[in-house]
Amino acid sequence: MEDDAPVIYGLEFQARALTAQTAETDAIRFLVGTQSLKFDNQIHIIDFDDENNIINKSVLVHPAGEIWHISASPADKSVLTTCYNKTSESRVVTCAAVWRMPPEWESGSHESPDDSSNNPQTLELLCHLDNTAHGNMACVLWEPMGDGSRVISLADNHAVLWDLQESSTKATVSSSATLEGKGQLKFTSGKWSPHHNCTQLATANDTAIRGWDLRSMSQIYCIENAHGQLVRDLDFNPNKQYYLASCGDDCKVKFWDVRNVNEPVKSLEEHSHWVWSVRYNHSHDQLLLTGSSDSRVILSNMVSISSEPFGHLVDDDDLSDGEDGHQEENREPLQDSIIATYEEHEDSVYALEWSSADPWLFASLSYDGRLVINRVPRALKYRILL
Repeated sequence: MEDDAPVIYGLEFQARALTAQTAETDAIRFLVGTQSLKFDNQIHIIDFDDENNIINKSVLVHPAGEIWHISASPADKSVLTTCYNKTSESRVVTCAAVWRMPPEWESGSHESPDDSSNNPQTLELLCHLDNTAHGNMACVLWEPMGDGSRVISLADNHAVLWDLQESSTKATVSSSATLEGKGQLKFTSGKWSPHHNCTQLATANDTAIRGWDLRSMSQIYCIENAHGQLVRDLDFNPNKQYYLASCGDDCKVKFWDVRNVNEPVKSLEEHSHWVWSVRYNHSHDQLLLTGSSDSRVILSNMVSISSEPFGHLVDDDDLSDGEDGHQEENREPLQDSIIATYEEHEDSVYALEWSSADPWLFASLSYDGRLVINRVPRALKYRILL
């Protein structure tokens, strides 16, 4: 019987990088990258056994600096990218590389943590996304639903599209774009749109959100002051091609229809500190997760702007019944609401991700190295499904 109680795992290190293992659709698996100055950094492979409600972990050595961002190939379970710090000529730079997990990592890795930590396996370096010319890497994005041969890196004010060849051991630049204008010209994050045949990219820099056409590497829209302060994260609605969500240091989460850049479709202000991460559920786009420096994770039900307002579209006749408009307000399915606020973290929640194997399950990560696995409350799950 599945349980709604959270499952908590503590890494021994600080951490801020998390991804679901995108190509793994059977096992519930997340990858976490550590931020340690003293030790070799690590990738923790978190397997969640939902029948027994327990976490099994394996550790791989990441033979490089603190990990700022991690992203898993959509096509090959064993391939991932990281953005990490490196000290070069007494200056710290953030680099990016493509890695492969050793084929043996699964064998004998689920003993007690002490056994496996004696000689953990090491990630195999496939290639560097060489960025000497491009500045500090903010993130690497894989082409959604792609074959794992195209990635985009965002570094300082450059967006670079790479082709990965020869089993990802070689990366060549296929095209690039440069951010120009005033303000802080430095990408903070971005998302490759799953729509429009994967020809569009959205990026955040300073308080602006920009859309790019990857065929011409030219800007197609710009939401100038999307947030009052820095925009931290973006995500596309998986089912509505023009809709995206953003979050930022103004504590807000905003929803945009990129055909109208003048104002958001909706705005939420439920967090009391910077909002670092926003994620749409891959299957049910009314479900939205946000994580913040207020240490909380919030699950919202944004049904009014979803692709199916709870399977029942409101028609105008419903609204005109009786003079009392409040009747409609209280009819449960149609109202946007906060479903749950999760308070298992005691530090800034920097990352959260939905599982790619179970649409009702998600992980959140706070800076103190605490990873929490939670589920959408069962009552809501059945209401959406039935």
